[in-house]
Amino acid sequence: MLNYLWGFMIVIGIIYAALTGNLSAVTSAALDSSKEAVTLCVTMLGVMSLWVGLMRIAENCGIITGAAKFLNPLLRFMFPNIPKNHKANEYISTNLIANMFGLGWAATPAGLKAMESMRELNHHHKVASREMCTFLILNVSSFQLIPVNMIAYRSQYGSANPTAILGPAMIATFISTLVGVIFAKAMSCMPENSNHTYKKKGGRL
Repeated sequence: MLNYLWGFMIVIGIIYAALTGNLSAVTSAALDSSKEAVTLCVTMLGVMSLWVGLMRIAENCGIITGAAKFLNPLLRFMFPNIPKNHKANEYISTNLIANMFGLGWAATPAGLKAMESMRELNHHHKVASREMCTFLILNVSSFQLIPVNMIAYRSQYGSANPTAILGPAMIATFISTLVGVIFAKAMSCMPENSNHTYKKKGGRL
């Protein structure tokens, strides 16, 4: 759907530029934007390579494992149905830590592994478990201590103080995460429909 939307907007823009005699400006803007996109990708490649490398070093040194133990009370509170020593806890911890440092790209592999592990605990049902939904909420709300991506973007586009976003980002993501936690715990208090109920009613999973 988004592909059609963006395609429609591009076509309308080109047609409007042609009708108003600004087609050359559109061509110049497209070339300049392409150059900026390549420069931004190179910048982000360096930044992400650095932080992903640091995350891998931390993982090999056992820092991630230690952080997972530190986050264990939070995991017990948010994911009570996941066994204490299950591999999903480590994947969830890695994902949360990566998100705290604004490493969305580095957090994705751990997030996928966490979902796969929780899907095994859910006996491969097609309906997501509460733990899977809770993890998705935490991942989307994404509390961040250091928004690395945003700092890199601001630096790339000439911000006088790229790190000025630290305070507002921490406040905004803390509030979004707090709201997500409250919502997840409120939903966990509601009765959960089992797959057998769907089958008895003739529903489809």
